[in-house]
Amino acid sequence: QVQLVESGGGLVQAGESLRLSCVASRRAFSRYTMSWYRQAPGKEREFVAATIWNTGSTYYADFVKGRFTISRDNTRNTVFLQMNSLKPEDTAVYYCAARVSPGLSTQRYDYDYWGQGTQVTVSS
Repeated sequence: QVQLVESGGGLVQAGESLRLSCVASRRAFSRYTMSWYRQAPGKEREFVAATIWNTGSTYYADFVKGRFTISRDNTRNTVFLQMNSLKPEDTAVYYCAARVSPGLSTQRYDYDYWGQGTQVTVSS
């Protein structure tokens, strides 16, 4: 079993930045595909960004390209999401997810472990 714990959410104004963190409980973290998803009230949970352990590749949803950056520190079992130029439409609960199988997936059903989420609220 893997536990994922997110932190770093909060209330900011449009144009400001936040950095989310997600710490995994297992050392095998370094072999997992790690992603961030978000869910706004009344909407489906949607893919935001992913980092692939064996290639170092990163992938982003179109709506965050150029503004968000995903990174990971395998020595600390931690994945980050740096969010710049935040917009009110970025308001959501942000979730960290881990996929044991290799490779990228943007489908939430392909992920094995989820954190409890951290709230991000962007005011206009």
